[in-house]
Amino acid sequence: MRAAEQALRRLELTIVRRLDGMLHGSHQGLLPGPGSETGDSRVYVPGEDDVRRMDWAVTARTTVPHVRDLIADRELETWALADLSPSMDFGTAAMEKRDLVIAAIGAVGFLAGRIGDRFGAYVLHERHVHRIPARAGRPALYGLLHSLMDAPRARPVPDPVTLAEGVQVLSAARRRRGMRVIVSDFLDQRPELDPAAERPWERPIRRLAARHQVLAVEVIDPRELELPPVGVLTLTDPETGRTAEVHLTRKVRESYARAAAAQRAATAAALRRCGVAHLVLRTDRDWVVDVAQFVLRQRRMTHLAHRHPAAGGRAGKAGGA
Repeated sequence: MRAAEQALRRLELTIVRRLDGMLHGSHQGLLPGPGSETGDSRVYVPGEDDVRRMDWAVTARTTVPHVRDLIADRELETWALADLSPSMDFGTAAMEKRDLVIAAIGAVGFLAGRIGDRFGAYVLHERHVHRIPARAGRPALYGLLHSLMDAPRARPVPDPVTLAEGVQVLSAARRRRGMRVIVSDFLDQRPELDPAAERPWERPIRRLAARHQVLAVEVIDPRELELPPVGVLTLTDPETGRTAEVHLTRKVRESYARAAAAQRAATAAALRRCGVAHLVLRTDRDWVVDVAQFVLRQRRMTHLAHRHPAAGGRAGKAGGA
């Protein structure tokens, strides 16, 4: 328990000090306008209102400047879906993929808390989808992260819960608009290398994105992309427990690298079709830098979209992939 508490303290310091500093104290959520719903238009007040919220349609119709209010972020909920399936208990670099899932959830919770969102999670583990209620405040976030850290390592079980099923539970249980974050390796038991083929989780995520702002966080370990030249190696499938002895010749390693690259490219293509933002975190990289760069890039893209809206239409949806 003491080790878990120390790990949680280190995670908090990493998020509060490093991520806070990289974002320059500008806490607008993980994505611009996270789940904010538009309200009524009203007359623009110079010096008080943000001109980026100008309602140009009403302004043109009335010839009087109007802005569009947003429903306060504190009235919304942010929910995360954390994949703790057996494939996440793997890591050959600075941390395991499971640790990176918890770090990503902590970063999301920290940013959601700064804008007043209540934060909750659903957890994929063996045959079940576990629910951690949404609450506001740092003590609640601590409790949520403790639950994730204390979760036992998942065992290979027959008929485990799938990512698609988890997304369906998330979509059905919480219908009110808001931010939804899916943290997973997006690996299927039957890998699909065709970028045009539909993934099992693709349709549920597309339905989820039709109502909510969705961020997909893909967690990767470098050994899932290429294998080392170590000769004969015993490989174990964490989802099924099956093992196989493989002679890692140069040809085998090259074939594996091509297949892994194709699989990741197909995952990225599927997430683009879903219309969600896509963040990749790796166990061999500084995840704080990757999160901060992603957030700043998304905000910059949204700012440019508001400055240069498409002719005859509205600016692109904030936070899209």
